[in-house]
Amino acid sequence: MATMSFFTTDGAGRFDPTDYALSLWGPDALNGPAVCAVAAYAAENAGVPDGFAPARFTLELFKSARKLPTTTETKTIRDGHRIRVVEVSVNQFDGAESATVARGNVVFLKQGDNPPGARWQRPAQEQTFTPPSSVGEGYRPWFRTESQDWTTDMGSMQNADRLSLYTRPFNVVDGQTPTAFQRAVIAAESTSLVTNIGDGGIGFINCDLTVALTRLPAGDRLGVEADSHLESAGLSVGTANLYDEHGQFGVGLVTAVDNTRAMIDFSKMKPNSFRAPELS
Repeated sequence: MATMSFFTTDGAGRFDPTDYALSLWGPDALNGPAVCAVAAYAAENAGVPDGFAPARFTLELFKSARKLPTTTETKTIRDGHRIRVVEVSVNQFDGAESATVARGNVVFLKQGDNPPGARWQRPAQEQTFTPPSSVGEGYRPWFRTESQDWTTDMGSMQNADRLSLYTRPFNVVDGQTPTAFQRAVIAAESTSLVTNIGDGGIGFINCDLTVALTRLPAGDRLGVEADSHLESAGLSVGTANLYDEHGQFGVGLVTAVDNTRAMIDFSKMKPNSFRAPELS
């Protein structure tokens, strides 16, 4: 089975979006996972010292990214004994015109030992995420609510219940297997989906993504489960818990703004409404 990738690259710093990078917000708009993925890819390839791990990824998605030639820029703004901070920008080119569409920071922290003593943690019985028993080898995501079992039919999950997602992140670049950090960021971008969907569809569009990690995930498939949603005056905040085969490894956070004029109603979509080729 062919692998799925958000971008192809010329090896000299240019990334060209594939159809898998397209979103449903507009005819040539890129999806959030693709933009976040290429930023994570760039920050990680800027160099990670031995013993350091990515602990926080924050990207501001302040301009709609399109299916245009894309480049990234990185700058190390702190390179200390216990913390390394890399600034990353995602830029796009429309002919001779260029624009920055996203910018953020990735924080790498020195790993060590936990301090002594006991601390509060969410009880194991409150961690309700259990993946589907069988998902096959494809890339199609699975969805579940607290009252509905796992399914690949997104339209049937369009309600006001708590949503969970089980996903297999795409490659960032064609021919390159995504790293654990890249998979974590790609999956975590679905924090916006699982926290902002309602019985009318999804009408909030996220303006950022923050991913906080205590460890890197294991396995090709990752779980995202809504944890909180707040909204007022056209603004929303959502958090989600991130899971792999061993349990929770991090959290996602998004802020979003009303985008009702382009609201996505999954219940009215046919399978081929998704412009990317078949995922299964």
